[in-house]
Order: sequence, then structure tokens, then C-alpha cells
Amino acid sequence: MTTELLQKVRVIDPVSETDQLADVLIADDYIQAIALNISDISPDTQVRDCRGLVLGPGLVDLYSYSGEPGFEERETLLSFLQAAAAGGFTRVSILPDTSPPIDNPSLVAQLQKMRGGEKEKTFPHMHLWGAMTLDVAGKQLTELADLAATGVVGFTDGKPWENLGLVRRVLEYLQPFNKPVAFWPCDRQLSANGVMREGSEALRLGLPPVPASTETTAVAALLELVAAIGTPVHIMRVSTARSVELIAAAKTQGLPVTASTTWLHLLLDTKAVKSYHTSLHLDPPLGNPSDVVALRAGVRGGVIDAIAIDHRGYTYEEKVQAFAESPAGAIGFELALPLLWQHLVETGELTPLELWQALSSRPAQCLQQKVNAIAPAQKAELTLFDPQQTWQVNRQNLYTLSSNTSWFGQQLTGRVVQTWC
Repeated sequence: MTTELLQKVRVIDPVSETDQLADVLIADDYIQAIALNISDISPDTQVRDCRGLVLGPGLVDLYSYSGEPGFEERETLLSFLQAAAAGGFTRVSILPDTSPPIDNPSLVAQLQKMRGGEKEKTFPHMHLWGAMTLDVAGKQLTELADLAATGVVGFTDGKPWENLGLVRRVLEYLQPFNKPVAFWPCDRQLSANGVMREGSEALRLGLPPVPASTETTAVAALLELVAAIGTPVHIMRVSTARSVELIAAAKTQGLPVTASTTWLHLLLDTKAVKSYHTSLHLDPPLGNPSDVVALRAGVRGGVIDAIAIDHRGYTYEEKVQAFAESPAGAIGFELALPLLWQHLVETGELTPLELWQALSSRPAQCLQQKVNAIAPAQKAELTLFDPQQTWQVNRQNLYTLSSNTSWFGQQLTGRVVQTWC
């Protein structure tokens, strides 16, 4: 049995809403004690001076992409889970857009088995989203009942819907299953070939624009269906100020909706795209400055329930091309917590509790799960974070196989020291 004593660590507990200095005793993967001072320990206890470090519940990611199966050169399941653990995540949820897609029970069973092995204790808990639609065009429903029986965490498609009639059918059909249902609201007819949020920066950079209405009209339509049918939904990838307003109004009316934005949409806006770095080609695109302000306020106020990572690796060859021609997406597991802490907590825009809630307890709630309080007798599902440790983002320091991030080669402040999965 391994016993560890973390001395004078800053304990951030979003469940009990406390932020305190304490000693924490962990033995055999359980929290044994938490107190201002713990001195009654066994001789073989490993004592660690944790002054300046932060201990919180393990982080929970709502949705990200695994390269495996189908695109193992981008990311294997092993590298995906290792990167997540290195970033402080103890639970991850994989989108169904693999090749083949996660649209049948046999593939679900296959992927669940692949998580096992000798290192399972060091891996995050892996959840799988089941695909809603069976074909690429998104016109035929999967066998939703069969998938629900396999233990998928919920249902979504990693792409926007093509048919609102199908969305209505999904909401009606899935209502009895009591599983999370997530949608990415985006009207592709309005976005056309756009790659950057419409505004002055898009004009200046000469990139095809994506109007905010691409998202907001789809959000409004989805909320109307939820009001009519009553099935709870999660709204993914919120990126505009108007969407925040629509979701806030829906929640005020009592509609059963939750929402998330991604970590990059909280940190960067259209001004960052002036570098033409293809890792800033995202879908939905980075917002205008007013969008970022609204998204941050949404997280603070709880309108935006959770921060998702939406980790998506690509090979060097895939990303080394013109901005508009590159595939959309960026990695994030190992970068999100350090950068969010430095840019939002250190600046006072979010409290440590608010950030940890948006990365742990609230995303768990969106998945109909719970995060335990940091208390005696609870399982040690924890993340230890050093806000002051510096490190360079390079191949030697990353577990992910991909390097599509605009921070590649740069020095960051803040790093996860240990994750108890």
C-alpha cells in the first residue's frame, strides 16, 4: 500500500466550495484524512512539501477526438489517454467521429476493452459518445436503443445537423433513455466556405467570413424544439455573445439545457488569427473580442456550464498548408489548465473555484455524473497542479502524438505535477 502525505497544499474543492491550505493523506488510492496539520503517520509514508501547489478534483472533459480507430498517425487511444492524464484529466469523453464511427455496439465493446491493461490505474476514465446518425450525410438514425444498452455516456454527432426534422426525431426517441444528448448548433448553409468569424479582422486578413448567425439561428431553433418536446440537451461549442444571451433566456424560462464553450474560445479572439497559424483555424472559429467577454461572463455566471477541451490532433503534413485549406482543430489536454490559470485566474477574471468548477464538477453534471468532495473515505480522483512551474511545449514534453497548437515551441507557466485516476 502506497501512502502519501501532501503537506500545506492549497485544496480547491468545487463540491464543498472551499479554498483552503491543508494537509492531505492519501493511502491505497483513497483520501484517508484532510486537516490543517497531520502528524500521525506511518514510517513508510511518503511526505511531500506542497507549498505553492494546488490540489483539486480530477478534471472532466466533455468531448474530444481520438484518432484511433482510423487515424492512429494523429493520435492513438494510448497517447490520447496519456495526454489527458498529463493535463490533469481523470475523465474523458470521446466523440463518435472515428473511422469507423462509434455507431454500433461491437465497436463500443472493442474500444472499452482497449482501455485496459497494466497501466489502467494511470489512465483517465474513458467514456464514449454514441453517434446519433449512421451515415456521413447524417440522414439516418443509428440503432439508438442498442447503443444505449452498451453503456455509452450519451449521444451526439461531432458535426452539425443537416436536418431539423431529424433533430426532432432524436429528441423524441431519446427522451425515455435518460442519457445526455449533445448538439453542435451550426447552419452550414450560412457558414458556406467561411473560416473566420465575420468582422473587421476577417476583412483585414482577407479570410472568408463566418457570420455569428451561423450559430445563433441554430441555437434558437434547437431551443424551440427543446421547449416543445422537453428532452434535456447539452449545447456544444458555444462561441458567440448572442448565443450566451439565448441560452441565458432559455435557462430563465426553465428549459432543460446545459452549455459548454471550449478553452480556446475563452482565451483567444480574432486578433490572434493575424499570425495565420493553422492551429487557430477552429470550427466554430474564434470569436470577436465582444464574444470572448460574453463567454467569460457566461462561465462566471453559470450560463455556460462547462469548459470543454475539444482536443483534436492532426499530423504536421495536414496542418502545413494555407489557413483556409487546413483542417480545423487543435490539441489542448496538456495546455488548457496552465493557460486558463495564467490568463483567467492570475488576472482575476475567474476565481480558482470558478475555473475548477467549470473544468470538473459542472462538466460531470452535464454527463449526469458527480464529482466527489475532497474528504476522508473518498476515492482519490485528484489533480495536483503547480501554477508556477515553467516548461516548454515541445515534442519531448508532450504525450500527444500531434503538435498542432499555436503555443508549440513556447514556454508556459503552470503544469500538472500528478494525477490520481
